[in-house]
Amino acid sequence: MNNFFILILDGVGIGELPDAEVYGDAGSDTLSNIANAVGGLDLPNLEKMGLGNIKTIRGIASSLHPQASFGKMKEISNGKDSITGHWEIAGLYVDIDFSYFPNGFPEEVLNEFLAKSKCKGFLGNKAASGTEIINELAEDHLNTGFPIVYTSADSVFQIAAHQNIIPLDRLYEICFVTRNEVLKPPLIIGRVIARPFIGEPGNFTRTANRKDFSLDPPAATILDLLQKENIDTVAIGKINDLFNNRGIKYPEKTKTNKEGCEKLLEYSVNAKGSFIFANLVDFDVYYGHRNDPKGFAVKLKEFDDFLPEFLNHLDETDRLIITADHGNDPTTPGSDHSREYVPLLYYSKNKKSKNLGIRQTFSDAGKTVAEYFNIKNDLKGISFLHE
Repeated sequence: MNNFFILILDGVGIGELPDAEVYGDAGSDTLSNIANAVGGLDLPNLEKMGLGNIKTIRGIASSLHPQASFGKMKEISNGKDSITGHWEIAGLYVDIDFSYFPNGFPEEVLNEFLAKSKCKGFLGNKAASGTEIINELAEDHLNTGFPIVYTSADSVFQIAAHQNIIPLDRLYEICFVTRNEVLKPPLIIGRVIARPFIGEPGNFTRTANRKDFSLDPPAATILDLLQKENIDTVAIGKINDLFNNRGIKYPEKTKTNKEGCEKLLEYSVNAKGSFIFANLVDFDVYYGHRNDPKGFAVKLKEFDDFLPEFLNHLDETDRLIITADHGNDPTTPGSDHSREYVPLLYYSKNKKSKNLGIRQTFSDAGKTVAEYFNIKNDLKGISFLHE
């Protein structure tokens, strides 16, 4: 049906980058470390595609005749954030010097936050795991009505609130104001993130109503270029938020891997001549950030079980890239993303597979999409469409 799919397995890295130590990520290797932690991964369909040909992973054998071409990609942009990972995949070199606040936000920023958002106070203001800070401060939040403000190793301003205390519409409004009226240059914060939760003391749970308020990409991405040429662009999952809805004709909001996979099946049947860019976020959100290798392995198996039906829907004119945006090794100290290579599986039905080696930028993916649709571009990277 002449479709090109890029499928991001959020946080599924495949080994530390040469500069990982600079980021505190020496030894990170999301897939291999999970495999070792659980006694081996059981991913027969990814194995057939060639995942075990990229590197040695316990439980996943190398295939003599892999269904897909295989390799791994190196990130050249600074950082290990979802934004930089996705923007680079879409063809950009991200040289923006994002602002980070490992010790919390300065007083002048928070004073402006209170003034513009009309909140009477705030709680938190530190770098923290989202689940941990909610457990720590949720009762104070219930008593005061103040939102919980926190950040992480990424360039993010996160605002958590109980949905019964600060309704979703009001939380989104606070985030919108923070994005557009508080965080102004010289501050450059990648995302403001609404983090709603529910529950009672001792049993608080984050909901799936998270919403990201992102910066615009600094230049035209593959999405922009395709839209300009009237080629349909479909964004599934948090792709919409990460690109601030730019260059996207059909935004498909999903909250789970299951919903994302359902949308992928739908578009694999119905789309024609389209670019479908999807993110499956559960690996990162629920297992990487929560240091849960067993849960991570279960989600990988669920995705692996989904693959045969999806691949069966593709025809010889379709193309598929399976990759990731960064690592999120659940076996290492801390709960943040990890600076890693990402796997590359490039699938074209009934085509002979090749070893694509180590790609020198994530942007090779976007460049390949551009060549597939035969559009002029100055995206970074080197296409592997016909390698």
